[in-house]
Amino acid sequence: MLVCTLGDLVLDVVVRLDAPLAPGDDVAAQTTVGPGGQAANVAAWAAALGARARFVGVLAEDGPGRLAAEGLARHGVELCGPRLAGPGGVVVSLVSPDGERALVSDRGAAAGLRAGDVDPAWLEGCDHLHVSGYALAAEPARTAARRAVELARARGARVSVDLAAASVLAAIGHPLELLAGLAPDAVFCTELEERTLGGRLAGAAWIVKRGARGASFDGDERSALPVERAVDATGAGDALAAGWIVGGPELALEAAARCVARQGAMPPLA
Repeated sequence: MLVCTLGDLVLDVVVRLDAPLAPGDDVAAQTTVGPGGQAANVAAWAAALGARARFVGVLAEDGPGRLAAEGLARHGVELCGPRLAGPGGVVVSLVSPDGERALVSDRGAAAGLRAGDVDPAWLEGCDHLHVSGYALAAEPARTAARRAVELARARGARVSVDLAAASVLAAIGHPLELLAGLAPDAVFCTELEERTLGGRLAGAAWIVKRGARGASFDGDERSALPVERAVDATGAGDALAAGWIVGGPELALEAAARCVARQGAMPPLA
């Protein structure tokens, strides 16, 4: 199975705090640096779960961009996209002692993907195209995403969209209309993102991510699998999406549990 993902590849800086932030003071933390971004995370998890994986998006050639690309390639993901001088995106994930996280994002050149950049060869053999909602936030990446969806559909691929973030949906203006134009087979979202969207798209499977409470797989409510210790929730929703694409709800929950039990959004390297 070939899973293609479209969206952002960034440098992920995950800072796990030993104690809550103390304004004007200092707290200890553990920090990891590596590849990240929603589309990149899903591709890496798909590869770890036994699929072939291909990332489609801007490949920035500054320091952060090169580090992110080299790191994603080590996960067995094929990288396709225009190479730009930069800036490469950087996302800082602040993880509280209980494992919850808040993101601070600079997506850099990721939004610069253009429809004319999308080579039809990148979608050859694609069985499933997963589109990150961050690619829909603004032009020209939004039109590039539509182009990729058209190419994938023409090759018989299924299409899914992750709504990405409530702030992204709010900025789009008419997100439900935009989503309807893509006609995805499946939509991934959190409860907040679903409320912000303002409705559901008929004909699509809806996978609602509920964090520690598990997920709803098109109405099939499943509890999260137990983990000995929840270390970091960063990327758990992306791991769940990859698991569902590759193997359905059981594999989705297994992948999410594996993700939260370690620091960082990507699977461990083999």
